[in-house]
Amino acid sequence: MSPHAPPPRGSLPPEGADPAWGGPAPDRGVDSRPRCIALAGPTASGKTAAALAIAARWPVEIVSVDSALVYRGMDIGTAKPTAAELAAVPHHLIDIRDPAQAYSAADFARDATRLIAEIGARGRTALLVGGTMLYFKALLDGLDELPAADPAVRAALEARARAEGWPALHAELQRVDPVSAARLFPNDAQRIQRALEVFQVSGRPLSGFHSGRGRDPRGPLDEAHLISLEPQDRAWLHARIAERFEAMLATGLLDELRALRARGDLHADLPAMRCVGYRQAWATLDASPTPDAAALAGLRDRGVFATRQLAKRQLTWLRSMPRRVVVPADAPDALERVLAQVREWLGNPP
Repeated sequence: MSPHAPPPRGSLPPEGADPAWGGPAPDRGVDSRPRCIALAGPTASGKTAAALAIAARWPVEIVSVDSALVYRGMDIGTAKPTAAELAAVPHHLIDIRDPAQAYSAADFARDATRLIAEIGARGRTALLVGGTMLYFKALLDGLDELPAADPAVRAALEARARAEGWPALHAELQRVDPVSAARLFPNDAQRIQRALEVFQVSGRPLSGFHSGRGRDPRGPLDEAHLISLEPQDRAWLHARIAERFEAMLATGLLDELRALRARGDLHADLPAMRCVGYRQAWATLDASPTPDAAALAGLRDRGVFATRQLAKRQLTWLRSMPRRVVVPADAPDALERVLAQVREWLGNPP
């Protein structure tokens, strides 16, 4: 058991100890520690390893900031932490939804805010780790309530996309909501469709709903510190992305997706199935249930390219966050720099 893991369920703490983590009861008076630390970065930048190193030294609980890790049964293609990693430190917001269910940025902001408070009440620090930047923005700035989905508008947009192509709809989005369009690639069907749907239903651009007007000024990330793992050498990140996607294929990504497809209630347009890697693998299995070597090579190329594009978008988001402390992910001493920054905020490990 990790020295910071909670005691077994049903055990009683010694007198004077905090029941959540077995150490001395924390002083509930003035506490200069941040209510949470955020560790962000593009995919394959080393966030998981850094988070586990932090958790091995300080009493933290990890809150996942990842829109794919929320889904059960999607382990390989999401690079989900292993069972041993999950057991080493408390994790939250992993495996909380079935792939047929939706999970929004607003859902995340509500759940993460609650968890940060609960973790703080246990005398620990919440460590938010992930690369879903809209989730971070929802906590940092808040989100106005978005219009509900309109099936008729959505169907009309899908029909137009079949006739004109998604790049044409992206060009339309550039005219009505240039801020959202700048963050999306011309073939990002799901997000282009949602942005145009919001505009057609409400008359307001999607970016206008990200004003944070309803934000609580005492929100949890007002008292947080943000570390951003950002590689300086793009080739370093591209090599790691390729290596990781090849490992996913080798360890059974297609078999994992076959099992999900065999359920019969999932389809390619669900948010879960549009995650990078799963979307490309779904199209491959649609073309052939048993893809040959050429098809697998094509899947590898498409998956790597899509992951690179995701990483580019993540870095664009991060560079718009001036409060972050940047650590070069490809520096030989990147982990030491992260730990030194955490030590500056939390003090020496207990």
